[in-house]
Amino acid sequence: MNKPFPALLAVGGALALLAGGTAFGWLTKSATQPAEPTVILGDGITTPKDMAWVPPGTFLMGSDSKLAQPNERPAHSVRVQGFWMDVTHVTNDQFAEFVRQTGYVSTAEKKPDWETIRVQLPPGIPKPPDDVFVPGAMVFVGTNGPVNLADYSQWWRYVAGADWRHPQGPGSSIEGKGDHPVVQVSYEDVLAYAKWAGKRLPTEAEWEYAARGGLEQATYAWGDELMPEGQVQANYWDTRQRTFPVVSPQAGGAVGTMPAGTFPPNGYGLYDMTGNAWQWVTDWYRSDYFALQARGGKGPIDSPKGPAESFDPSEPGVPANAPKRVIRGGSFLCNESYCLSYRPSARRGSDPYSPMSHVGFRLVKDAAAPKG
Repeated sequence: MNKPFPALLAVGGALALLAGGTAFGWLTKSATQPAEPTVILGDGITTPKDMAWVPPGTFLMGSDSKLAQPNERPAHSVRVQGFWMDVTHVTNDQFAEFVRQTGYVSTAEKKPDWETIRVQLPPGIPKPPDDVFVPGAMVFVGTNGPVNLADYSQWWRYVAGADWRHPQGPGSSIEGKGDHPVVQVSYEDVLAYAKWAGKRLPTEAEWEYAARGGLEQATYAWGDELMPEGQVQANYWDTRQRTFPVVSPQAGGAVGTMPAGTFPPNGYGLYDMTGNAWQWVTDWYRSDYFALQARGGKGPIDSPKGPAESFDPSEPGVPANAPKRVIRGGSFLCNESYCLSYRPSARRGSDPYSPMSHVGFRLVKDAAAPKG
């Protein structure tokens, strides 16, 4: 694409590429499980259908492990109330039903708005001509061979015509993938779906507590070992099989989501809390939020709702207070060589108006605790 605006939009959208950093080492501390969690699934009659009960409790949020990035530190005590959570990501079929009933038009299907893009770009960039504002979204396109991982623009591109029905752009389809996580949905799209469904997005604290499934400070949602008994536990980029971000035919072709629920659930009965697709949560993103929280004292922090505004000075040339919402869980692109974010404590900030081909969501509901 040689017009100037898509390049600018790619810059704005790519602020949320969630590249992460290189892994620093392996956690040596063993996970502890104070009590065996009980899986309680809603029956759709007296309790919410296709949702799992996450009981109230106190846990250590964040991580001090060798794998932890600065934005995950330090681990600090947090208390949350009980809630119900979708057992899987919201799927393509579920989102399609929402669209069928409401006629909703997603962010990626609309002409981009300059004011929402401008705040994600370096100050002083002039507004491009109107005719270059075209609907679309950020798509992982990969590379034909190994590249320097310092520049993620080599494997991401703004693609006109990409949206939730066409995650990789025109010519792609979700046909036969109704049970895959819906992607290419913005934060605004998620809020619209949540209102229709009578649910809400989880807070960052609720999400991490649920993702841990009762395991205190485990490296992964299933424990400390990446592949217990040699079994893969999540959909992530396996660098044993291919070099990131190579997707040439010789390397096995493109990568993407898997059906929701492909791998075993965690201790609360929740599937794919890490891997497959990143998940929006409600909090604004501050890279230093955990450090600020930990300064408040030694007692548990009750039901934190996140900071009042965004702050992320890590993007050169981009305003530190550019709006970003937290996303959690990692995706099919995360890997040991570049982005090891399929861990419960891993976190990133993303432009709320920038849909991407590896970002989806799941919701929670405030309803009565199960009886008995």
